[in-house]
Amino acid sequence: MNRILIKTATCFIITWFAVTTGATSGKPLVYKIDIKKEINQTSQIYLHKGLAEARSLGADAVLLHLNTYGGLLESADSMRTAILYSPVPVYIFIDNNAASAGALISIAGKKIYMRKGASIGAATVVDQTGEGMPDKYQSYMRSMMRATAEAHGKDTVISGRDTAFKWIRDPKIAEAMVDDRIFIPNLIDSGKTLTLTSEEALKWGFCDGIAESVDEVITKYMQYEAYELKSYTPSWLDNLKGFLMNPVFQSLLIMIIIGGIYFELQTPGVGFPSFAAITAAVIYFAPLYLEGLAANWEILVFVIGLILIVFELFIIPGFGIAGITGTLLIITGLTLALVNNINFNFENVNGFEIGRSIIVVLVGTTVGFGMMLWLSSRIGSKGPLRKIALEADLEEAASSPDLSPLVGKEGRTATVLRPSGKVIIDGIYYDGISESGFIEKGTKVVVVRFENAQVYVES
Repeated sequence: MNRILIKTATCFIITWFAVTTGATSGKPLVYKIDIKKEINQTSQIYLHKGLAEARSLGADAVLLHLNTYGGLLESADSMRTAILYSPVPVYIFIDNNAASAGALISIAGKKIYMRKGASIGAATVVDQTGEGMPDKYQSYMRSMMRATAEAHGKDTVISGRDTAFKWIRDPKIAEAMVDDRIFIPNLIDSGKTLTLTSEEALKWGFCDGIAESVDEVITKYMQYEAYELKSYTPSWLDNLKGFLMNPVFQSLLIMIIIGGIYFELQTPGVGFPSFAAITAAVIYFAPLYLEGLAANWEILVFVIGLILIVFELFIIPGFGIAGITGTLLIITGLTLALVNNINFNFENVNGFEIGRSIIVVLVGTTVGFGMMLWLSSRIGSKGPLRKIALEADLEEAASSPDLSPLVGKEGRTATVLRPSGKVIIDGIYYDGISESGFIEKGTKVVVVRFENAQVYVES
């Protein structure tokens, strides 16, 4: 509800500003959005916010000024969907490059204009090393390219008494930009991925005109001789949200969340690990909530998971049903927050988006556990973390000192025993293990036996 009120107020302010500054001057308003970088969460935010502002200003058309080598498929999918269903017609001006994800976005536009010497195509899905991804990814990209081209429909061609229907943008050509197995006579042989120059795109229906500037596109092709041009200006908050929503950074935040929870379980009280985990969780969910991805109930699932783990820790020591359920809820909340569902409706969520969300969370969780194990092994060793652990004389430890004089003596727990921890007897710290379950810090205990340089105590 708060988010809706904020958006409504924002739209009202933008509209009021447009009226008072002369945006409704009687001239056609063209709203320009620049995407001249990698297709990612930041450029996705630019487009979505730009389209929303164009609608608020009552723009007659949106001109997407594009120059990109591609980027993230999920962001490109979101952007092409926004363009296809935008109530304000979106025109594309390719200023040099529209490769890979850029080609998908371009094909979604109402009209495509290209600078002389520009190119469009080469939409094969690749990994970070530039190698082609497995066919299931290529298949999904092929279907998106084909569906985007088909969305523009067909033209009716009448020749004499014959009537034919011709694709405005041939889906097979769009698919050939992904699949090197497709053969199109006089255009592309099999074994090659299709990339079109501006002249080739004009010939085959993937370009509606060649222009050298934004003004030429608007005046010559859009036929607005006198027009008003407004451009989307990204704020520092847009760039920050885009950075925070980067999958690599999100995986890092998940590592901190998991690591913070783990180390808090290993140390008494509430300290730095808890602070780090909570801070990382806020940074993780905040941009997703502001962008409408993370719903209240998804954040609640995560919080309930944390509560169950705390309950397991302080109320019923050990790691049973509450702990396992809490862990699963935390992972579920982190995953669902990345998925663009509407409340409990997942009909419009594609498999790629779900897969990407699962991968981000699993990578962060797996690497987080790996880092925890590594850090745990370094604490108390001769490594860089040795100063934060209680050090012992290794030679004395190796000699297994006789602790029999301690049997029957009283002491106090220096840490929580779950069941292991530290106890202090006659002013000396010992490794202690509880024989009577969970024991709070500061509890009086009695040594009942010893084994392997450890004392076993009861409260």
